Amino acid sequence: MQQLIIDKPYRFIPSRNSRLWSTLVHWLLPGLLRKSYGILSCECTGVERLRASLDAGHGVMLAGNHCRPCDPMVIACSLRPHVKCDFSTMASWHIFHQSRVQTFLLPRMGGFSVYREGMDRESLNHATQILGEAKRPLIVFPEGFITRSNDHLANLMDGVAFMTRLGAKLAAKIDPNRKVVIHPTFLRYFFEGDLETTLRPVLKDIEAKLSWQPQTHLSVRQRIAKLGEALLSLKEIEYLGATRAGLPAQRVGALIDHLLSPLETQWLKAPRRDKDTMERIKALRTAIVPDLLDETMSEADKAARWRQLADLYLVQQLHCYPGSYLDTSEAPERLLETVERFEEDLTDVARPHPPMRAVVMIGEAIEVSPERPRGVPADPITLAIRQQLEALMQESLAHRQS
Repeated sequence: MQQLIIDKPYRFIPSRNSRLWSTLVHWLLPGLLRKSYGILSCECTGVERLRASLDAGHGVMLAGNHCRPCDPMVIACSLRPHVKCDFSTMASWHIFHQSRVQTFLLPRMGGFSVYREGMDRESLNHATQILGEAKRPLIVFPEGFITRSNDHLANLMDGVAFMTRLGAKLAAKIDPNRKVVIHPTFLRYFFEGDLETTLRPVLKDIEAKLSWQPQTHLSVRQRIAKLGEALLSLKEIEYLGATRAGLPAQRVGALIDHLLSPLETQWLKAPRRDKDTMERIKALRTAIVPDLLDETMSEADKAARWRQLADLYLVQQLHCYPGSYLDTSEAPERLLETVERFEEDLTDVARPHPPMRAVVMIGEAIEVSPERPRGVPADPITLAIRQQLEALMQESLAHRQS
């Protein structure tokens, strides 16, 4: 299980942009992307839209889909040569605790922390200041987690709209002519190698973990489907006592509800089946995590809390497998992403699979009003971001090389 929760008091980490360190790291970024993520090239479209907003002196947010861990690096690597500026990025607090090098470099590259298990006013104020003062573009990922699904958008969090409205209020106080705008930003990754050659050793390793003989008599798609069935069945046996019948998406949904509903009854007084899965997870983490800092709590009680957080991590893993993702497309990236999720879920790490090519697409500017319209059930800013991201998702397919 990846360490998403840090069991010590939260301390906000602000960005400390350093031109020196930023220049050095951006010089090293292409090599890092090649070695660690298999990305050999990055390109961008729509950069003139971003440049126009920057030239006008507006506060700018780039709101992107979040399908791979390297998304912030890819955005910076693709855009910095064209706009000649640094970026700020809102990142989960646990990212700043993964290594000393990362802890040192992230703030100097414009990264600042956000505490996802509660209201983080310092982070919100920092983001508001960046937008209101139009210091530099702010990168956020409204999905709130890494999906590893380039052809599927998860639910977008409304916090982006709230943040930009506060930024717009501050911008208007500083300069009545200054606006805050959001540029939906879609990232598409293309795999441009031999899929079977690339996936064969990974599938063999995963099958070995299940004590299987290599399933070489099956096609790659069949092997992936068989592994998915096995991994889901193992979790059903672990939590439900036996495998269940039905389509995979139905079984995943039932397992998610089996895990979440008792926790919601314990911590939130009632199940919240009407909410998005990630909203349910966040609400439960917000309720559970503070207890871990209670020094008077017994080790047994702490162990019980960590077990519950592990169950929530499993729910997040299950949520990252969109229904019928493999059934509706022949795109090699869908097969690759599914195998990467299998490997990451089993080992916490997915190996790189070169050659990959990244395309960053900048959408039209969405001007943010300081006030939210009354009487509308869904936030119009969130809807506008999603509409553009979905359009860019379809448009990005045209960049596949024959």
